[in-house]
Amino acid sequence: MKHTRMIALLVVAAGLMMLSGCAYVNVKSPLDVDLNQTTLGEKVGVAEAFSILWLVAWGDASYAAAAANGGITTLRHADQEVLHVLFGLYTRWRVVVYGD
Repeated sequence: MKHTRMIALLVVAAGLMMLSGCAYVNVKSPLDVDLNQTTLGEKVGVAEAFSILWLVAWGDASYAAAAANGGITTLRHADQEVLHVLFGLYTRWRVVVYGD
């Protein structure tokens, strides 16, 4: 019985290890469709939201919050960043906007 549990535990652990980004993910990507025509502008604004233990989340990662934080009135481009640690035990969403 103990041997069977150990094998089952090893199979589950091996399956979890095959999941992409299960321990740490830090991804940055543009939120734009025509990157070859993008002008960034002179100002940068950042807004963030967080989550811990899949139970508590706070923050405002909206374009409006990022633009207000950077003093931007005309948005030209936006990027997003997502950081996950241990299956999302800790998560950070960040929006970076560029403009004038």
